[in-house]
Amino acid sequence: MQHQPQLGLETCLAERPQVLQSARIGLLMNRASVDRDLRLACDVLHDAYPGQIAALFTPQHGLWGDAQANMIETDHGWHAGLDVPIYSLYSESRRPSPKMLAGLDCLVIDLQDVGTRVYTFVWTMLECLHACAKANVSVLVLDRPNPIGGRIVEGPLLEDAYRSFVGGAPIPMRHGLTMGELALLLQSELQIDVSLEIIPVRGWSPDDTFGSLRRHWLLPSPNLPTAQSAMVYPGQVLLEGTNLSEGRGTTTPFEIVGAPFVDPDTLIQALNDIDLPGVHFLPLSFRPTFDKWADQLCGGISIHITDPQRFRSLKTSIAILSVIQHHWPDEFRWLGPPYEYETQKPPIDIIYGSSRLRLGLNHDHTIDDLAELDVTSWNQRTHPLQLYDPNENRFRG
Repeated sequence: MQHQPQLGLETCLAERPQVLQSARIGLLMNRASVDRDLRLACDVLHDAYPGQIAALFTPQHGLWGDAQANMIETDHGWHAGLDVPIYSLYSESRRPSPKMLAGLDCLVIDLQDVGTRVYTFVWTMLECLHACAKANVSVLVLDRPNPIGGRIVEGPLLEDAYRSFVGGAPIPMRHGLTMGELALLLQSELQIDVSLEIIPVRGWSPDDTFGSLRRHWLLPSPNLPTAQSAMVYPGQVLLEGTNLSEGRGTTTPFEIVGAPFVDPDTLIQALNDIDLPGVHFLPLSFRPTFDKWADQLCGGISIHITDPQRFRSLKTSIAILSVIQHHWPDEFRWLGPPYEYETQKPPIDIIYGSSRLRLGLNHDHTIDDLAELDVTSWNQRTHPLQLYDPNENRFRG
């Protein structure tokens, strides 16, 4: 049954308008930060609090989502309509400077996360929590649903030695939390002394994925054009650490995989033998227009989710990597650094969260072992900070 939840942005104005009364506001947002009527958060808040927005802040890919990934930085700018600066937090620094925060009373964060640890928006939020703690600026998170749901989690936990800008804390690849819940977790576990408040989503259950919500999908970054691409992303992002194309430079990024040396029929037969749940593969030939294998004909597969509740993106993508490495060992390779400002460790280790996948694939670890997570331990760790009741379709607070 489809329904339309009330976003944190909408909840704030309906239930807590006084929380920003008279405050000088900084707003961290991008083009996907819209209300139910597709109005940008900056316009909504400007109408509600005229003249109070003093600065806009943007995450990776910029305000309009036009910049590509992996250290493609965006410049600072100026918002002519609001007559305020736009500060890029994916530029010479990933953390707002004291000068950027000077004069602000509250930093409002309204970003659409996609439920995967390596997506940088949560780590931009973490940098903001640290900076606001030092600057004595409060933080207000306007929460949004986790578009891939909040019940299914996939491992592994990030190991401390592999912290980076795509993993700043020991959380699993598919974490099952919203931005608001992640903010509470990071504040608590990292002991960040900042005034933090979460404005919740109303009418959303962790059982819901984006397909059950009567909401428009606005791509939060250039290569997640659909809700389906977000569903496969927790596993398919591993391909960024390999010489396999994850479909950048095509119309279906992350929903496909391939390379010039891959034979689609061989790959599909091997994957069918593994019998992965909730997914079907189709043979494919494609020619990326940019990024890996640009303008070269690639053989590969497209990924089609047949049962979202049974589908496990991480296990599926690890199986794909295992099969390709086994059948084309001379052509397949792991890429070297840099990757998201890490210049020493292999990108796959940074993405996966340890060296176990790179060292154990097709050797001493099974696919299940490499994809597993101690779900009970994770749930016990996060339960006190979970804001949403999976049974009653409402905010627990």
